[in-house]
Amino acid sequence: MTFTNLCVLGLGYIGLPTASTFATHGMRVVGVDVNPRVVETLQNGGLHIHEPGLRTLVQAALKSGNLSISTSPEEAQAFIIAVPTPFKEGKKADLSYVISASEAIAPYLREGNLVVLESTSPPRTTMDVVAPILERSGLKAGDDFHLAYSPERVLPGQILRELIDNARVIGGIDRASSEAGRDLYATFVRGEIICTTATTAEMVKLMENTYRDVNIAIANEFSRLAARFGVDVWEAIELANRHPRVDILRPGPGVGGHCISVDPWFLVEAAPDLTPLIATSRQVNDDQPQVVVDLLQEALGGLDGKRIAVLGLAYKPDVDDLRESPAVEIACRLAERGAEVIAYEPYKLDAEFPGISMAQSLDAALGGADGLALLVAHTPLRNLAPEEVAAKTKARIAVDAVNGWDPVAWEQAGFRLTRLGVGI
Repeated sequence: MTFTNLCVLGLGYIGLPTASTFATHGMRVVGVDVNPRVVETLQNGGLHIHEPGLRTLVQAALKSGNLSISTSPEEAQAFIIAVPTPFKEGKKADLSYVISASEAIAPYLREGNLVVLESTSPPRTTMDVVAPILERSGLKAGDDFHLAYSPERVLPGQILRELIDNARVIGGIDRASSEAGRDLYATFVRGEIICTTATTAEMVKLMENTYRDVNIAIANEFSRLAARFGVDVWEAIELANRHPRVDILRPGPGVGGHCISVDPWFLVEAAPDLTPLIATSRQVNDDQPQVVVDLLQEALGGLDGKRIAVLGLAYKPDVDDLRESPAVEIACRLAERGAEVIAYEPYKLDAEFPGISMAQSLDAALGGADGLALLVAHTPLRNLAPEEVAAKTKARIAVDAVNGWDPVAWEQAGFRLTRLGVGI
């Protein structure tokens, strides 16, 4: 099939780069978001998310005339659903955004159209949730229109490159739908495009992130064991990884973001009787923020009334994405325990959280602090010179939850540095 126009629903971290990339490759694209603030920002040439190179891409797409921004869908040959799928109470998938997007498309659906769900979803969402909603149009999925699932598989900070270069899995409800999806993404994808079934494609995305989550969980458990046994876990991991068939990941303050910290629960929800390992791993990683809070309490001799400079709130280094961030959870728990929390997130200065004061500069965070907590390995935070930090704060107690600081250098600068996973 040949596509010349497209409608993308959801203009977040995936939808906006996707819509803009299609537009800069010659396709007419309508980008849709139900948040009027997002729509207004984009229409005025602004950007509501941070991603290297994205501003240039979006501006090029808008300037070309191929990308327009709207609050409602329009008729198109193809529709892509790229809306959030968070979880709700009880760690259950919240499909309300997917449902709303599907309902919004139905009135504009025409014979021969293609609909692609990109939002991470529990197995059988495409078949059992999206298809019946779209069929309210009077058209039948597979007979009158094509329907497929294609998971996004990109890393924040590298989205624009990976969107084009990564392999793309297209899962159709039938072979014709898979091939239609393949033809659509062939517009710009240079990586291999593999066709499969919709439910297999849904499983692939969940399996990828669950695999990583389970491996992070064992690294976090190793860090707890090392602290108890008087071992430096970072040294131990480096030595263990010299084995040709061992690749232990890095422990840390927890697992965040909208994928790894969420997706495994979709499998647990779908088959709780078959997923004890997945559920336990998720619990290990969910408990890791409390390990860091306890580490700070011990290092500071208590938390009540202590002023703590929290450095970094994003879920991973060098991005502005705070979704499901363990650093945010740690900061909130510290505040609940009576600490005065001053947080500095260099990539998201306008963040707001109850009980947490946001510093607009590093100096503002450091001033008057009783202790420092490095929670995210942002490059500018990892590269801090301890002597310069010492000159800006009276605090001499520091906790490093990401192995970002050289312990010798910080101790020589007068700090008592406590590191995650390092026993005394």
